[in-house]
Amino acid sequence: MKVCRIEIALKARPRMSLLVAAAVTLSGAFFSAQAQEPIKIGFGVSLTGGLASSGKAHLMSKQIWAEEINAKGGLLGRPIKLVYYDDQTNAATVPGIYAKLIDVDKVDLLMGHATNLIVAAMPLIIERKKLVMVLLALGSNAEFKYPRYFQSAAFGPDSKGVLSNNFFAVAKSLAPEPKTVALVGADAEFSNNVLIGARENAKKYNLKIVYDRSYPPATVDYTPIMRATQATSPDVVLLASYPPDSVGLVRAATEIGLKTQLFGGAMVGMQYASLMQQLGEKLNRVVNYHLYVPSAKMNFPGIEAFLKTYQAQAKEAGTDPLGFYQPPFAYAAMQVLEQAIKATGSLNDDKLAGYIHNNAFNTIVGEVRFNELGEWATARMLLVQFQNVQGSGLDQYMTGHKQVILYPPEYKDGELEAPFAK
Repeated sequence: MKVCRIEIALKARPRMSLLVAAAVTLSGAFFSAQAQEPIKIGFGVSLTGGLASSGKAHLMSKQIWAEEINAKGGLLGRPIKLVYYDDQTNAATVPGIYAKLIDVDKVDLLMGHATNLIVAAMPLIIERKKLVMVLLALGSNAEFKYPRYFQSAAFGPDSKGVLSNNFFAVAKSLAPEPKTVALVGADAEFSNNVLIGARENAKKYNLKIVYDRSYPPATVDYTPIMRATQATSPDVVLLASYPPDSVGLVRAATEIGLKTQLFGGAMVGMQYASLMQQLGEKLNRVVNYHLYVPSAKMNFPGIEAFLKTYQAQAKEAGTDPLGFYQPPFAYAAMQVLEQAIKATGSLNDDKLAGYIHNNAFNTIVGEVRFNELGEWATARMLLVQFQNVQGSGLDQYMTGHKQVILYPPEYKDGELEAPFAK
């Protein structure tokens, strides 16, 4: 009788039965997807050491993406699992991490970050013929020319020369036109790549190099470096440095009253909220590269929604509260992988690499196309100047137009203030 009553009820309520059946089907599909082996995406990340601020920030961005994808049922009917290890901002740890990811964790896809760090893993990645999606690595594939390498920051084809080119282009807008330049950088992969490009671009812009020195990465006192730079009376000073160095160089330059028209260029760390707070008003008139700053000209679809989600979580997690530097590009890197996986229906490294090389991707940082070296086909590195910074509060950077875009011209939203030292 119970069966009969159920049959009668179903006949009497056919629409309800369809809804129930649909719910059961969807539920079954959901649990089926959850039961599948996850798609493992593995990478090293700097959670300690000099790049910890950016490492924690771009890790959170990847986690936000993974949570959103899993809430939609995953990819290829499988959930996403991020597998990562702290590289301690130490290149010596990187080969072991990637060997473990490939051989022990057996990840499906690899990611990476930072010039000095990913270079240490490239021989192993190439040997195993794995695709790797990298974040903020300057010119890391210039020598390898590995076809399964991709880099999600907007350095473009001339990765070694792009930062100095932008800096010198802005310098040439000054009156009187600068004639001399000082080059200062750490003796490390990123800085060396920048300085190689700067030496070539100095010729292009008819700038005489009057000072060209690298300092050991363990340097702690930057005042002698700035005094030696000052002694050559350069019209512009290009710096290629890592976070701790960048802070020390800015402090030293402002303390000695360095007299130059333009100061900055390629300093990693000037984009981090924590270091911006440390330096406060000492940042005024510093000109430096960036990937993204709030501007009406950079309001790409989805960027505001992402930053809102990121900034809400950053407060509790203790990561960079602004999230303007690496987070949008880390999220965009995941979007590229997502779109390639969906389009090919595969996790095969060769299929994915072929698709990424030959297609454009819509991301929260705009449309992205890659060239044969896995760099952005068209560069879009920003050169910004800190202006009218008051105190160390971060709210002023949200909407206060404290980082004015000077270059490239199509994104320019303010005018250069010079000289560096008033």
